Amino acid sequence: MKNLKVQFKLIICVLLFLNTFNTLKAKNIDEFDTAKDVTNYFSGILATNNNQYQKSYDYLKSLSNLEDSHYAYSKYYQHSLVALNKFKDATNYSKKLEKKKIDNFESNLVSAVYHMERKDFDKALVYFEKLRDKSKPESIQNLLSASLYSWANFKNTKNLNEALNLLESIPKKFENFKNIQKTFAYCHFDSDQTDKIFTTLTSRADINYSRYFFFHANYLVSKNKQEKVKKILETSLNLDPKNLILNQLKIDIEQRKKFNNQFDCKDSRHVIAEILYIVANGLATQQNYIASNFYINLAKYLNPNFINFEMLYAENLLSINEFSKAKNTYNEIQKHGSAYSWYASKKTASILINQEKKKEAIILLEKIFKEIKNPTTYEIFDYAEFLKNNEKYEESIEYYTKVINIIDRKNNLYGQAHDGRGVAHERTDQWNEAEMDLLNSLSVTPNDAYVINYLAYSWIEKGINIEKSLNMLKKANRLRPNDGYIIDSLGWALFKLKNYKESKKYLQQAVRLMASDPVINDHYADSLWMNNNSIQARYYWNYVLKLKKTKEKLKKKIELKLLFGLKI
Repeated sequence: MKNLKVQFKLIICVLLFLNTFNTLKAKNIDEFDTAKDVTNYFSGILATNNNQYQKSYDYLKSLSNLEDSHYAYSKYYQHSLVALNKFKDATNYSKKLEKKKIDNFESNLVSAVYHMERKDFDKALVYFEKLRDKSKPESIQNLLSASLYSWANFKNTKNLNEALNLLESIPKKFENFKNIQKTFAYCHFDSDQTDKIFTTLTSRADINYSRYFFFHANYLVSKNKQEKVKKILETSLNLDPKNLILNQLKIDIEQRKKFNNQFDCKDSRHVIAEILYIVANGLATQQNYIASNFYINLAKYLNPNFINFEMLYAENLLSINEFSKAKNTYNEIQKHGSAYSWYASKKTASILINQEKKKEAIILLEKIFKEIKNPTTYEIFDYAEFLKNNEKYEESIEYYTKVINIIDRKNNLYGQAHDGRGVAHERTDQWNEAEMDLLNSLSVTPNDAYVINYLAYSWIEKGINIEKSLNMLKKANRLRPNDGYIIDSLGWALFKLKNYKESKKYLQQAVRLMASDPVINDHYADSLWMNNNSIQARYYWNYVLKLKKTKEKLKKKIELKLLFGLKI
């Protein structure tokens, strides 16, 4: 596998080389003094694309003045500087480009943010204006130019109305984005309508503005309106009980601590940081982690005391499999309040499991959980889930039971807790208890396709309620039409009912969706055998034996099938 990765990277390098050099003029090739320069250039680009910014920086730094002939060089180099928090160097490089009259979007943004951080608004305005692209009126580039220019210019406005007029320059395509900024403008100018405007924003049903409950509560704290703050937190956490930033704010208020997330709407730098975060978050959802990290690092530079920015950065690192860097980031996040500590610890444990350090992960989370003096219902539930998912079934039953004893049927955890405990009971051969839990779960969430599937499949395996299970699985398949596990269960129910022809259709579809699942492949092989496709059936049984995830018990069953065929 390692050799394949090396070969793949080499192919990428060659493709990058050919693609770039096919577009270069001959005189530009001469800018590379040696073959080593060429290697450094493409190694730097590849390192950037792999989010290996230290390597990218080391390679690209040696290629002084290459930006004269290769525009892309300056972009990649600037990304590596910002990613490594070398903002002084990034700004100096931007100045170098400016002297050479090389107009670079990234460098203009870096210069603007650098001057904003130093409250040199007039200089920042010059660079924010440079971001504008008149040929693309509704581009992200123009969104940033209009938004950031407006906020840098607020110091020159006389009142709120003038500020709101400035924000009208934001392209119409980004109306929701404009509404957020208008709300911040009311807060910035300390309008007596701010409370109302925040309420209007967070009350919209068509868009999730739950993050802005924090900013609303934060504003009301500054006005010493404690009762309203409590009401907002209660309302918002009822809607989104696991919202991290709100839970930490609630803890900070209760403990009368300095807030772990510092935000002042009267500080344009803080609002601009939030705007950059929104863009970074949008890019992350599009899996453009290079650009997302660029924007989130600029946001952190403008407001380093807003811990939630680190959350997105850590998630991006996880998404690109930078586990060590993500773990380091979560270790820092863990220091900023108990809500963050529990969340970051769960993430660190998941990284350890991914690194095949399951025992270490279990020890870590057990230690952190036991250090929580009064764990919330959600923290107890999280811990129960973690134990169940890591095959600590008996221990998980204990904590699921604690959750169930605390809550009532109206609580949104009721169905989930009974489902989790039901799975744990089933895995420890306590079927009567498992069946009761799964039925209890479905009594409050009758359309949970995965609980339907688990119960129905369990019945099928026990040879009971097969007709009922089939109807339940048809419903689950309608609810989740492309889920391999549910399609497999549906096919297996038909198999148990001896409808082998129809069964084969579903099981083949399940195999296509989940080609490396041992059980699904075994089921498909069984259906092939019963449809007189014995050669194909043996092929799939042999394939299952080669899969790493195949358990010994299943291997022994398959070995007998290969010797004697399937006995029904």
